[in-house]
Amino acid sequence: QLQVVESGGGLVQPGGSLRLSCAASGFTLGNYAIGWFRQAPGKEREGVSCISISGGSTNYVDSVKGRFTISRDNAKNTVYLQMNSLKPEDTAVYYCAATLGFFRNMCGMTPSGYPYWGQGTQVTVSS
Repeated sequence: QLQVVESGGGLVQPGGSLRLSCAASGFTLGNYAIGWFRQAPGKEREGVSCISISGGSTNYVDSVKGRFTISRDNAKNTVYLQMNSLKPEDTAVYYCAATLGFFRNMCGMTPSGYPYWGQGTQVTVSS
């Protein structure tokens, strides 16, 4: 069964950093485009970042540009989201998701484009 599992969330002070990991179980992550999404209480799930199968194309929502970096290590079957200069408004449950639905050098940040989802990891930014 195809599964993705997120890890790396936690409590961090404003200005701090966290690195989230998305690992695959039962399939080769390198064959899929990966998206990171987040959902804060009372808000809709939003796309944060994505990376293409090739790794050559990435996208970010405007609110995280310059602070978050997505990367993939196919040898470890893992995708990372490095989050720096965290702000209280980054507080949310973060999800990774996988899809075959893009060409090799493309990715998108619409949740409906991703059929395979993890359970999420909580990120809380607070002093």
